Amino acid sequence: MMTESEAYQPQQTKEAKPEQDDHVLFIGSKPLMNYVTGVVMQFTTQNAPEVAIKARGKFIAKAVDVAEVAMKRFLENQIQLRDIKINSEEFTNEEGKQIRVSTIEVFLKRK
Repeated sequence: MMTESEAYQPQQTKEAKPEQDDHVLFIGSKPLMNYVTGVVMQFTTQNAPEVAIKARGKFIAKAVDVAEVAMKRFLENQIQLRDIKINSEEFTNEEGKQIRVSTIEVFLKRK
């Protein structure tokens, strides 16, 4: 049984460590401009040297659109395409069937 003083001890929190995933956008079902704004904010307010845009399946086309709009409309002559990686992931769905989903990672960097 805990004593009264033990029950009210403040929880220790871990310090936030900068991670490599700080400048990664995962594309989903939100509107395109939400993600474009995210990319622009990463480069302008957070001073990111590089931003990765990641997507799977039906969101791959939106990831490409996000990268193109950010490069050609909002940050023209400020960022460029560094790399594109494509892959596929295989997993078992709820019905027990093996599913393969395509993935893309688009890396943008400052010029």
